Amino acid sequence: MRHSLSSLTLALFATATLTAGEPRATHVVVIGVDGLSPQGIHLTDTPNIDHLVKRGSYTWHARAVMPTSSSSNWKSMISGAGPEQHGVTANSWQLDNYTIEPTARGAGGLFPTIFSVLRDQRPNANIALFHDWKGLARLIETEACDIVVNPPGDKHTSEAAFATAAAAIEYIVTNKPTFTFIHLDHVDHAGHQKTWLSEPYLFAVRETDQLLGQIVAAIDKAGVSEDTLILLTADHGGLGTKHGGESMVELEIPWIIAGPGVKKAHEIVGHVNTYDTAATLAKVLGVTPPKAWIAKPVEDALAR
Repeated sequence: MRHSLSSLTLALFATATLTAGEPRATHVVVIGVDGLSPQGIHLTDTPNIDHLVKRGSYTWHARAVMPTSSSSNWKSMISGAGPEQHGVTANSWQLDNYTIEPTARGAGGLFPTIFSVLRDQRPNANIALFHDWKGLARLIETEACDIVVNPPGDKHTSEAAFATAAAAIEYIVTNKPTFTFIHLDHVDHAGHQKTWLSEPYLFAVRETDQLLGQIVAAIDKAGVSEDTLILLTADHGGLGTKHGGESMVELEIPWIIAGPGVKKAHEIVGHVNTYDTAATLAKVLGVTPPKAWIAKPVEDALAR
């Protein structure tokens, strides 16, 4: 289906009643782990995730959107809206092949994400995207990024995850970006290959914890640890070797945030949806969400 730009496009450029404030953090790093379930964290040793929880605010009951597929949820996470608004309803979605018209279009014909919102309102921001899954890039206005890295080689493997993290680590140390988004895919692959919560799956979770530790160390090496907010989350959980269904283990995801202006060792009270991630990032980065977004910042995680 070809899309046509109409009055709905203009909705992108109208801002909500929420207005931008001062940034709460100079640097923001989001680590999105495909298929990482709360149970997977609880059933194995994750000292770095545990430390992040103690440093910040968290919930083990944040919710993905339906369907619990990757494309729908990654798009929701960065777009402050659900499939009903952004139109990404399946992994088969393409910009020129879809069933639901988005309620707004911006750069490149995409429903607006935090990437383009940050670029438009803070043009000097350094924005970095590192992604293990190649398909993630089609959901994002990559032209808003200063750097986009999808490492070559076998995908969905531990090696790919480590290569993705290594590229991000080097860039963080060298450039101290304003906003860094790191996507890791190997946990999801382990679930599909060996079942969710199997030992190979839990091994991949432990590797994720190791990578988190390396990323935190890089932030410290860059000398910006006191000014950096870290957010760790996932797109969905899983059941057996699949996701996309309606079970709670597929729907619930971890949501952990730590850094300046965040409550410490605090379990978040109230509901968190994955699309609230984008609204929270907007608030932390000091930008105004588009009117097309329906999400709200996770205020209970933030210190007044």
